[in-house]
Amino acid sequence: MAALFKIIVQLVVDAARFAVLQVRSTRSVQAENLFLRRQLGLFRERGIKPRRVDSATRISLAILSRLFDWRDALVVVQPKTIIRWQRAGWRLFWRWKCHSGRPRIPVELRALIRKMAQDNPLWGEERVANELWVKLNIRVSPRTVRKYMPKRPAGQPRGDQRWAHS
Repeated sequence: MAALFKIIVQLVVDAARFAVLQVRSTRSVQAENLFLRRQLGLFRERGIKPRRVDSATRISLAILSRLFDWRDALVVVQPKTIIRWQRAGWRLFWRWKCHSGRPRIPVELRALIRKMAQDNPLWGEERVANELWVKLNIRVSPRTVRKYMPKRPAGQPRGDQRWAHS
């Protein structure tokens, strides 16, 4: 009698799920279908030779999981694994999108800045930047010039004509 009751309950649950599927959008049902097929492929594949899920599978499952409520359809991996994959995808996206700062100036220009600063110790970063702009038509900020100028040793005077205070 309990087995019959269990079968009837399962049929009612399946009928309710079918009714919910009728209300859902076609896109959501298609995404769930692809998600389940991908998992089934993994399940069959693991029956032959177990291996880790590759990056393409992670990305496709993470994208498809955005299109429907995937927690009910999950079989092969745990929900926290899908969430971890989604977070990793966002980290990868933002790392790709947000490059860190401006590109570095060419090595030849860095060497030229050092040479100009060594040959003309009285020039500061503004003068070097202005000389590069006026004479060579190379626009570089004084702050960038300061970054590539050779550092003077500590305890030595600046080399310009300002009065030293003791």
